[in-house]
Amino acid sequence: MGKIFVLDTNVLLQDPRAIFAFEDNEVVIPAVVLEEIDSKKRFMDEIGRNARQVSRLLDNLRENGKLHTGVKLKQGGLLRVELNHRSFQKMQDTFPNITNDNRILAVAMNLQVEEGQKESGRPVILVSKDALVRVKADALGLRAEDYLSDRVIMDTDIYPGFYELLVDPDKIDEFYTKKFLDLKEIGLDMNQVYPNEFYILKDRFGTSKSAVAKVNQNQTLLEPLRMNEAVWGIIPRNIQQKMALELLLDDHISLITMTGRAGTGKTLLSLAAGLLKVEDEQVYHKLLVARPVIPMGRDLGFLPGEKEEKLRPWMQPIYDNLEYLFNTKKPGELDKILAGMGSIQVEALTYIRGRSIPNQFIIIDEAQNLTKHEVKTIITRVGEGSKIVLMGDPDQIDHPYLDAMNNGLTYVVERFKQERISGHIQLNKGERSILAQLAADLL
Repeated sequence: MGKIFVLDTNVLLQDPRAIFAFEDNEVVIPAVVLEEIDSKKRFMDEIGRNARQVSRLLDNLRENGKLHTGVKLKQGGLLRVELNHRSFQKMQDTFPNITNDNRILAVAMNLQVEEGQKESGRPVILVSKDALVRVKADALGLRAEDYLSDRVIMDTDIYPGFYELLVDPDKIDEFYTKKFLDLKEIGLDMNQVYPNEFYILKDRFGTSKSAVAKVNQNQTLLEPLRMNEAVWGIIPRNIQQKMALELLLDDHISLITMTGRAGTGKTLLSLAAGLLKVEDEQVYHKLLVARPVIPMGRDLGFLPGEKEEKLRPWMQPIYDNLEYLFNTKKPGELDKILAGMGSIQVEALTYIRGRSIPNQFIIIDEAQNLTKHEVKTIITRVGEGSKIVLMGDPDQIDHPYLDAMNNGLTYVVERFKQERISGHIQLNKGERSILAQLAADLL
């Protein structure tokens, strides 16, 4: 027996191809969903792009028949735009306001009542990314589910980039003597480890003997870390920060992803490594730092001033770290330094898309607020000889349709973890201050 899936607007705005994700079941799009999509199609952002793509997909499906009576999908199943079943009579005592969410709920509820009167009625399931819509559905006795097909991972355990491994103590001694260990000798299958992955070797008998190693790019050996000195005055304070600098300073790695809560040092470490590679070693021509502008209050266009003045509040976390690295004391001193150097550019992400960016050390902060399409757009613009660092906290997302399991940063982490030119590290310990760490843990 098949099922009937009623789709909320946010499902289609998150994944325009969601209509093809329900196998041989019936997919129902309420008429109000089309109205909401139509109101979004003029937006010049990811939501607008998805709204336009949904419109094109539905228009193409019209060639196969009338959408209000049902159109068969190539992947199996049936798609139908629901024009009836809009009566509020069954739910007006519980949710009397005629909102768009309640109109979608009404369609699902009336379909459920109709199917319940049939001898072989099908289950009706409302699919929504909106938690409150699912809560409302539950109150009405409707079955509701989150849309999971867009998730990169199915739980919150994102790939950490490092693991602890218990070994015999003589293997640790051998590692320090030979400066490498064969993966097979310590029981690791080269098909089960990833290039540039880290291992903390610990004595299986419980002594303090330990070592930190990285899988080589050929996935055959564990090798010692090479970074042992301060970078622009920054000394790593924990082992994950040391691993992060190892990746940041490796010229053979073109893509680095870093995850961690606020205060774990992601931005500071990346800027220090970028300054070393651009200013001191001159491996790259320019250091480009960007972050998405996700407004939590008034949008950027309503702020007074020119572009640079508007951007300054959004970019201030970057400038705070640069002031620390350059040890500036006076107001305006950092601006004079940056103007004199000319090799450091701080931009909103809006202004770097569409460009070709060769021979640059690129840092993208707050990457957890990017969609899969946006992060693909950015990485595909990286030119020859460039290195890009994507970092952020997947648990701190301001985008309305993203979460820890379907955002662009998590997407890149999972898709690139097997590639030789990429590396990932998850920073766990906050180093901003004792107070900041306590706040992250307790609040």
